[in-house]
Amino acid sequence: MRHMRKAIESYGEVKVSTGVATADSVQLIQMLFDGLLESLRAAEGQIKRKAIEEKSKSLTRAGKIVLGLQGALDFEAGGDIARNLDELYGYVTRRLLHINLHNDLAALAEVINLMSEIQEAWGAVPSLLPNRSANNSSRLAS
Repeated sequence: MRHMRKAIESYGEVKVSTGVATADSVQLIQMLFDGLLESLRAAEGQIKRKAIEEKSKSLTRAGKIVLGLQGALDFEAGGDIARNLDELYGYVTRRLLHINLHNDLAALAEVINLMSEIQEAWGAVPSLLPNRSANNSSRLAS
């Protein structure tokens, strides 16, 4: 449950109040990715408009979500997938810092692409689960 609590705390950064109390782990992770990609796309527009303060806020929000996803990983249940995601989230965190410092749109496009691919994979998870009960879905690696 520690990983769910961390994910819920990060979800608070997404600033959406509906659905969290009843969301299972898969839904929660999907909502986190929605918020993450929303923040990344906002930062892209803000870099293009040279809205530096807003860009920094969007990238900080994105970074908090990534750290929440990383902190929510269950290495026991997730095994190699969780370890690989941990490395990916660490990489993305470093790229977000680079993007924030250098307004690097190419690096931002790379991060958006990577996180979109992971979000797409999470979209397929519900169809792979034999039983969508909270007990089964809460043991997934995020």
